[in-house]
Amino acid sequence: METLSTITYEVDERVARIALNRPKRGNGITLEMPRELAACVERANLDPGVHVIALAGNGAGFCGGYDLVASAEGMTGEADQAGAPGSPLDPVVQAANHDPAHIWDPVVDFQMMWRNVRGFMSLFHSEKPVVCKVHGFCVAGGTDMALCSDLMVVEDQAKIGYPPARVWGVPTTALWAWRIGAARAKRLLLTGDSISGTEAADWGLATEAAPADRLDERFEALLARVAEVPVSQLVMHKLLVNQSLYAQGLHSTQVLGTLLDGVARHTAEGHAFARRAGEAGWRQAVRERDDPFGDFGRSTFKG
Repeated sequence: METLSTITYEVDERVARIALNRPKRGNGITLEMPRELAACVERANLDPGVHVIALAGNGAGFCGGYDLVASAEGMTGEADQAGAPGSPLDPVVQAANHDPAHIWDPVVDFQMMWRNVRGFMSLFHSEKPVVCKVHGFCVAGGTDMALCSDLMVVEDQAKIGYPPARVWGVPTTALWAWRIGAARAKRLLLTGDSISGTEAADWGLATEAAPADRLDERFEALLARVAEVPVSQLVMHKLLVNQSLYAQGLHSTQVLGTLLDGVARHTAEGHAFARRAGEAGWRQAVRERDDPFGDFGRSTFKG
């Protein structure tokens, strides 16, 4: 297996442990991360000794979404890599660039983001179950990985949501409605609000919420119980439950979500947001987007 740059992988008896490992960047998603994730999931599935996959994030939180700071602030990257920060195929550059020589190509955009979706969905398609631990924050694109997991144990005060619903994003894996129902999915996506870990458990999104000092204990307890079940039983039950979602047309919904995500970055508001990020920095643009809602930096909504 090639050297990993964005995650870590290790096997602890019957548990394969995958950890997002860009703590200085809030475990921000790069193009490499979904691909490395899929490779590790496949490795765990091919290991006969592994019964369950544990997914977590190193540092202050699980995942803060896509790492777009370099793009938004005009920093250069590997310009020959499709979608790399600073390249013509980077989503921020495409959205902000009005030069006719750099017309947005929705098909290229879709190809780039669809590869990310396939990486995230490796967790969902994994024959062996995936248990995810969420602490600190799990927002924007980070929710794709959490929602693609089978079970979640969350810190009670964690922030979970999709703030880009306000400007510049549509969830590509399109799992919110299935995980929490249509009404609650609309409550989050029509406002961009976030919920706490406690609320996530109350809504059925998480299996359990626990205070920070007990989160690891509760996570390990659930992992241990799942790991006691024979692999054949785990595989069969996951296939059975997932089949209900396949029958509801998940693939078509995800294709639509991924296409709409590109569109959302190329509306008038999307272009304005990208330009502002280039002028003032990504964090300031996000602050200005979220300040009218009164929740920049807050972990929950009320009401």
